[in-house]
Amino acid sequence: MDFTISTELTALQARVRDFIVTQIIPFEKDSRCGAHGPSEELRAELIAAAAAAGLLSAHVSTEYGGLGLDHRSKAVFFEEAGYSTLGPVALNIAAPDEGNMHLLEAVATDAQKQRWLRPLAAGQIRSCFCMTEPDPGAGSDPSMLQTLAVRDGDDFIINGRKWFITGAEGASLAIIMAKLEDGRATMFLADMHAPGISIERSMGSMDSCFPGGHCVVAFENLRVPSSAILGELGEGFKYAQVRLSPARLTHCMRWLGQARRCHDVAARYAARRQAFGKALGKHEGVSFMLADNEMDMHSSRLAIWHTAWVLDQGNLGTTESSMAKVMVSEATWRVTDRCVQILGGQGVTDETIVARIFSDMRAFRIYDGPSEVHRWSLGNRIFKKFSV
Repeated sequence: MDFTISTELTALQARVRDFIVTQIIPFEKDSRCGAHGPSEELRAELIAAAAAAGLLSAHVSTEYGGLGLDHRSKAVFFEEAGYSTLGPVALNIAAPDEGNMHLLEAVATDAQKQRWLRPLAAGQIRSCFCMTEPDPGAGSDPSMLQTLAVRDGDDFIINGRKWFITGAEGASLAIIMAKLEDGRATMFLADMHAPGISIERSMGSMDSCFPGGHCVVAFENLRVPSSAILGELGEGFKYAQVRLSPARLTHCMRWLGQARRCHDVAARYAARRQAFGKALGKHEGVSFMLADNEMDMHSSRLAIWHTAWVLDQGNLGTTESSMAKVMVSEATWRVTDRCVQILGGQGVTDETIVARIFSDMRAFRIYDGPSEVHRWSLGNRIFKKFSV
């Protein structure tokens, strides 16, 4: 496995870093940043800036307007983007759109790509991924799927209810996971403005980084044509893994950038703040926390890079992405928590970006599978391997 970063990628990294610092971070206290990320007006402004800089939708192929980066290159690009809370949105690599674009490029028909992928890659529209359901429906256990799609001639009628649907408010496209009458899971594409789709409410949450928030979405006799099937009938769970394995990893990349931002803020503070006759960072308790931050970020970067390498070999990388998701989500959480502690009173105010990232970061240990579910899944694989 080669850890070398090419000259071209190093130059791209520098471009992204400069763009984030000079053009995006100044917007972090813009009044158009609300409880659910930037407003559509601000998002459009950020997207336009990234497009002008030639940095939009790095994960999408050049055919559809992206940069066509492989997974290892994305690891570098996405970490730099994550250095600002607005960076992933500005560069059009934020969840859930980033994962949805990846899925569409891998599975969709040419007609579906032209209708949905091209405007998504251009940042002209947003999307949502409708899989999680209220109790007793699907959550960490997708086999509990309740949303039903019933064939009616050449169409399907979909009924069900989803929640924690990120980005639903203001989205144009919904990717809906539903089960057929025989129980097989299938994905459907639907216009969010179609009759039969309604947003019941937006759910309040700790994080404030996702445009469109997290919503409860109802499907009542939603009629979709057969041409709206994403991929093949009955292959929904397989396509979910096509989306989720790389999506877990790109989450890790972005959040590592945010953890590094917190560490930089805390380290600068520790270098200048005086306490008990010397700089705060010269006190062993603080210096040890900074050292632990460096080690957690280093191990996270290695886990990301290894998993990206596996994916670049053409493997699905389900096991590797699960391990990376747990390792990085918990390591970046530790980094951010230490930074709050180092900053003291400032760490729990809006005087720095750290409190905001701390609040956003906590959810990362739950999104795309809680740590406990990934550990349980990995443990089952170990048990099967060594069972007689």
